[in-house]
Amino acid sequence: MPHTRPSHLRVDHLDRPLGVHTLRPRLSWRLPHDARAQLAYRIEAGGWDTGRVDSEANTGIAYDGPEPGSAVRIPWRVKVWTDLGESAWSQPSWWETGLLAPHDWQAHWIEPAEAEPAPAGHRPAHLLRHTFSLTKPVRQARLYATAHGVYEAFLNGRRVGDMELTPGFTAYRSRLQVQTYDVTDLLVHGDNAVGAILSDGWFRGRHGFAREADGFGSRTGLLAQLTVTHHDGTTTVVGTGPAWRSAPGGITAADLMDGQHTDLRVHAPRWAVADHDDRHWDKAQVAVGGLYDDFTRLTGPLAPPVRRVEELTPLAVTAPAPGRHVVDLGQNINGWVRLSNLGPAGTRLTLVHGEALDTQGDVTTDNIRAFDWATRRPLPAGQIDTVVSAGRPGEVFEPRHTTHGFRYVRVEGHPGPLTPDDVRGIVVHTDLTRTGWFTSSDDRLNRLHEAAVWSLRGNMCDVPTDCPQRERAAWTGDWQVFAPTAAYLYDVAGFTAKWLRDLAADQWADGTVPNFAPDPADEQARRASAEGGMNGSAGWGDAAVIVPWEMWRAYGDLDALRVQYPSMCAWVDFAAHQARTRRHPDRAAVRHQAAPHEEHLWDTGFHFGEWLEPGVTPNLDPTRDHGAVATAYLHRSADLLARTAALLGHPADEARYRRIAEGARLAWQREYLADDGTVTPDTQATLVRALAFGLVPAPLRARTADRLATLIRAAGTHLSTGFLSTGLLLPVLAETGHLGLAYDLLLQDTAPSWLTMIDKGATTIWEDWEGTDGEGRPKMSYNHYSKGAVVSFLHQYVAGIRLPAAPMPGEAGYRRFVIAPQPGGGLTFASARLDSPHGRIASEWRLHDGQFTLTARVPPGTEAEIRLPGADVVTAGPGTHTYTIDMCHEDS
Repeated sequence: MPHTRPSHLRVDHLDRPLGVHTLRPRLSWRLPHDARAQLAYRIEAGGWDTGRVDSEANTGIAYDGPEPGSAVRIPWRVKVWTDLGESAWSQPSWWETGLLAPHDWQAHWIEPAEAEPAPAGHRPAHLLRHTFSLTKPVRQARLYATAHGVYEAFLNGRRVGDMELTPGFTAYRSRLQVQTYDVTDLLVHGDNAVGAILSDGWFRGRHGFAREADGFGSRTGLLAQLTVTHHDGTTTVVGTGPAWRSAPGGITAADLMDGQHTDLRVHAPRWAVADHDDRHWDKAQVAVGGLYDDFTRLTGPLAPPVRRVEELTPLAVTAPAPGRHVVDLGQNINGWVRLSNLGPAGTRLTLVHGEALDTQGDVTTDNIRAFDWATRRPLPAGQIDTVVSAGRPGEVFEPRHTTHGFRYVRVEGHPGPLTPDDVRGIVVHTDLTRTGWFTSSDDRLNRLHEAAVWSLRGNMCDVPTDCPQRERAAWTGDWQVFAPTAAYLYDVAGFTAKWLRDLAADQWADGTVPNFAPDPADEQARRASAEGGMNGSAGWGDAAVIVPWEMWRAYGDLDALRVQYPSMCAWVDFAAHQARTRRHPDRAAVRHQAAPHEEHLWDTGFHFGEWLEPGVTPNLDPTRDHGAVATAYLHRSADLLARTAALLGHPADEARYRRIAEGARLAWQREYLADDGTVTPDTQATLVRALAFGLVPAPLRARTADRLATLIRAAGTHLSTGFLSTGLLLPVLAETGHLGLAYDLLLQDTAPSWLTMIDKGATTIWEDWEGTDGEGRPKMSYNHYSKGAVVSFLHQYVAGIRLPAAPMPGEAGYRRFVIAPQPGGGLTFASARLDSPHGRIASEWRLHDGQFTLTARVPPGTEAEIRLPGADVVTAGPGTHTYTIDMCHEDS
């Protein structure tokens, strides 16, 4: 029976991964469905047998067998002893190593024949190919591939695998992912051909707000090795090298931001088959020197790849003008469109992608245009694809060397008619597993939740971006704000681990965390750039500490904390050094002699501050005193780092960072908290942060919370928090006795509010609360997930699934958790489900005629603390439990 054995076997947050580079990966599984607790386990992995190990641990068990070599598959299985007795063995699983050492590579880096690169945004994708012959039957074949740029691999005319935008985006100077493909079924006896399409991608394409190009280099390159194992045990190795050929193809220009231009008239459909005539192709160039010589940076996967995840059928296609059609997908997405019905040969179609329509019902991109930092000159929005039809039957255009953030597409030049059947929206993002769901009796809240989910989906295209159109940069502050919420919605453990490796790799020598990671500019180039002095901001750089900590809470992966620990320390040491060695000139002018507490007062350097508070004009003046924000974050990160040091067994570090944390708390209190409890600046954001970070002494918490409530009511029951504290606002109110006000804000339907977006038809979370200017024109990005962090309130407080704030090793990753729903806002029903590392957690409650009924589900091997309104706390073990109490249904 399926429930009598362990299930969901995983290797470092992945299922049956190919190309692993970790020599001692961590193994995890779920307990049999009916079990309550694990007593022991036994793992068999290759030649390693643990025997019976008495332990309740079923996640993160380090493989401790013989170190595997390259290209080795390790089968593994597990059995457990539980209260049910000894289980059957699990179904078998496996992981397979990649090419682990530089000497395993017989292939050479090659560059396409390219005399002089065209200007950025106008560079074609290049075709690279090679033919070879196999004289023996094939038992197994693997293709190992990576690139400087974005590549698609082909064997005998067939596309290899279903990954998109490979090799993905990493800190290429330090880490470059290699994809491993099982291509056994794509090879034939006799003549074969291997090829690739290679475009600029993140390596040398445009990137970020300033649309800078050539960040990692000015040339694209390909590295690929095909290893064929025959039935007699011999191998044939085919790799990139001097025998490869190069030619431009039908993709005449490709840029991730600007778009893709394709002329199907010059596309050779059979370019990747063995009998294609490539005699007129140029020879590819073997590339050496610089990054090409560093094979140690090649690494395997930590996260799932980017894939084509979903197809959407348009809601409508309209024709606002002759030769112009507007496609409405009904949903703002990241990805591209697949277009058929391309018209007669020579028909040129232009596809303009945008998030909004203008007053004439046409696509506009004005809201997603960036500008040049130095001149303030507006930059083109990009997101434009073109295709020229060859008139072949069944011809289809699908641009896979770009991505766009859009709901609408304007198709120019189509002779018509164009119908929804001719267009599909292709949703493209990292293929993460959905783990969290929420629903309630209020449909607007349900739509708000799904808008946040879609915003996340639109911004996790291999890295966590701020928006999928204007910048597409992996801003540290955005993931710092949203990562805890993301962990309620998707399994982001591996995705975040990958990103944190890049953050650490791009961290500056003094510990500064750049604004986004990966950063195409290295430290020297970034410091010299127009925005070079704008790095190292509090709240953004603190992602180096807060994000690993939140992943520890959600997934219980202590090794992930261990890996990031040097980066975490470097950031806090940088911030503490800034506080200790620098004083703000305004403070020094008033107080010539520094007070003792100023050792931990961080009041200098560039900071974004709270950022984007409603009605406050953004100010990037680096001389501003943001000490109230920066010192608060110094305390927060030092406190979490001290806790991390304790978990990892570093008592001296724990004591040192505890002193910094307490010093920063004291400094904040001395500067911004008066004896009567008055906090300055007297803003919602400052008060929220003071309460959330524990900066206010316990006797003053109630007064501070009451003042926060007063400010909110004085604003007409509207929030005025900005980027950093909006996600903390409702939890703080709920925790300090103002649950009714939290619900009032949640359900507020005039701007600034979340439901204003929903009522205006938002399908993702907007950057600006109102979304339009005074004349009704779209304003700023329509896909910025940071404000969507509010949906964690739906999971944690409305439905009530919460983690301990500072879990111990036996509690993290939902081994111990709380179910404490806090009904309000007129809701009569709410439900949340979470697929934790141990299985499904669920909380569902109904309120009817004053009777409150909660149904809670607790997975095997875990324990929940059940807190019902006005009732005693109870502890629940694995299973499904129902509780009913009488209560008065009030909104406040």
